[in-house]
Amino acid sequence: MAAFLVRRLAINVLVFFLITIAIFALVHKTPGDPIAMQIPADQLNSGSAEFIAQKRHELGLDQSLLMQYWHWLTNALHGDLGYSLLNGRPVTEVLGERIGPTVELMGVGLLISLLVAFPLGILAARRRNSLVDYGATVVSLGSVSIPVFFVALIAIYVFTLKFQWFPSSGISDPTNPGLLDSLHHLVLPAVILGFGNSGPFMRYVRSSMITELGADYVRTANAKGASPRRVVLRHAFRNSLIPVLTVIATNLPQLLAGAVVIEQVFAWPGMGQLAVSSVNQHDYSVIVGFALLIAILVLLSNLLADVLYTVVDPRVRLR
Repeated sequence: MAAFLVRRLAINVLVFFLITIAIFALVHKTPGDPIAMQIPADQLNSGSAEFIAQKRHELGLDQSLLMQYWHWLTNALHGDLGYSLLNGRPVTEVLGERIGPTVELMGVGLLISLLVAFPLGILAARRRNSLVDYGATVVSLGSVSIPVFFVALIAIYVFTLKFQWFPSSGISDPTNPGLLDSLHHLVLPAVILGFGNSGPFMRYVRSSMITELGADYVRTANAKGASPRRVVLRHAFRNSLIPVLTVIATNLPQLLAGAVVIEQVFAWPGMGQLAVSSVNQHDYSVIVGFALLIAILVLLSNLLADVLYTVVDPRVRLR
């Protein structure tokens, strides 16, 4: 186990460095100049050109891409991701302010998706080709097929404009802060995000459970008089978790992608909203920092899936 983790970590470190090279190069090769964008179009003149050249020199943007990457990597290894080109604040500080709301939204959204996927998947597998199975399939297909931004707009129209049950934007009400107010603002975006990711999870739970329910050890347990509840939850469900855990772990980045859309629709002050605004304003440092967090999330998700195999099924040994 320890040797496996060391090897995987070494591979992940190598992959991470390759990702940093690709991200840095792609971001800095995008069209547009972040310095020029800070000057109003009607004020662009010969003096502005000199100002832009001076600012680019101060920020090191006039150096070769290789030198820029080397300086950035050296600082990043010491925990310094640079400064925002727009407001001069440290990138770590900017991301640190936004990561909390995003983690909150993703965590609750993931919990909701699992609370929907596991019961529906198990029921659909136990009652295969029944109305319950067909109903669960419709829910799953709807979750996969309908874009989350469309569901969000419909939800805002129904639950905010028509019935005024939930707020449509923000993380809290400045005039009435508190836990209940925060939960009130969280319900709508988290439920929509969870619904959007529940479909794939439910289909994998159903497929894996059908395979396990047809296994010999399940028939043996039934022949010995074990209760259906014990057979499903104690035997079949646990053994069906390995492929499901893989899907859940590897879909965490996709959950973040869904959070980006939800944050834009509901004006949720998280990392997704920050990333979109940084892309629009060509804030290279913040874009690279955000992309690195996604890369780390992907690598850790894959590693977590491998480790969880041994927890769910002791027969699996990592070598």
